[in-house]
Amino acid sequence: MTTVLIADDQPMQRFGFRMLLESQDDMTVVGEASNGTEAVHMVARHHPDVVLMDIRMPGLDGIEATRRVIASGARTRILIVTTFDLDEYAYDGLRAGASGFLVKDALPEELLAGIRAVAAGDAVVAPTLTRRLLDAYVHHLPVVPGTRVTSDPRITALTEREREILTVIGQGWSNTEIAARLHLAESTVKTHVTRILAKTGARDRVQAVILAYDTRLVTPL
Repeated sequence: MTTVLIADDQPMQRFGFRMLLESQDDMTVVGEASNGTEAVHMVARHHPDVVLMDIRMPGLDGIEATRRVIASGARTRILIVTTFDLDEYAYDGLRAGASGFLVKDALPEELLAGIRAVAAGDAVVAPTLTRRLLDAYVHHLPVVPGTRVTSDPRITALTEREREILTVIGQGWSNTEIAARLHLAESTVKTHVTRILAKTGARDRVQAVILAYDTRLVTPL
C-alpha cells in the first residue's frame, strides 16, 4: 500500500486528488496539508511514501517545504504538481530534491502512474522533458572559470563507464537507448545506473541529471 500526503492550498484540488487516490486498491491518503509548513509537520508525523506537493501555497511554499523534507532525511519522495509544465519554480523544486513533477491537468492515469513510479524510486519526468527543462534552467547557473568536472568527488568516485553513462543520462537517454548505443545489455545499464546513484548520493534519475549539469558533464545546447 502506497501512502500519500496531499499538499495544496485549494480545497477542491485536494478533494479531487483524494477521490482519485482512494479509488485505487494500492493507495491510501494519510492526510492533507494546505501549506508548506503543514506539509513538513505531517511528513514527520505520518511518514508518507509520496507527497503530492503544490508549488504556490501561502506562507511556506512547496519548494522550501520540499527542501526541508529532504534535509530532514525522510524517506518520503516528493512529486511536484504545478500548473504549467515549464513553470520556472519546477526547476527549483527538482533541485530541492523532488523526484519529478506533473502538471495539474495531467490525465488521472498519468498521475497514478507517476505516484507509483516515485514510490518505487523512479523519476517521473520523461528523459526528453527533463532535458528540455534543464536546458532552460541551466542557463541561469553561474559559470565558474576554470571549473573542472574531475574536481568534484562525486564524479571522481565513478568508473570511466559509469561516468560515460551518467553523461548520457544527463543528455536525456533512456536505459533502452543507452543499451542500444553503447552495446550493453539493458540489465547491465540498470546495474550501472544503480551504482551511479549510490556513489553520487543522487536520490533518483532526475537528481542524477541535475548532477550531470552541475558538474558540467553536460552543457546546454
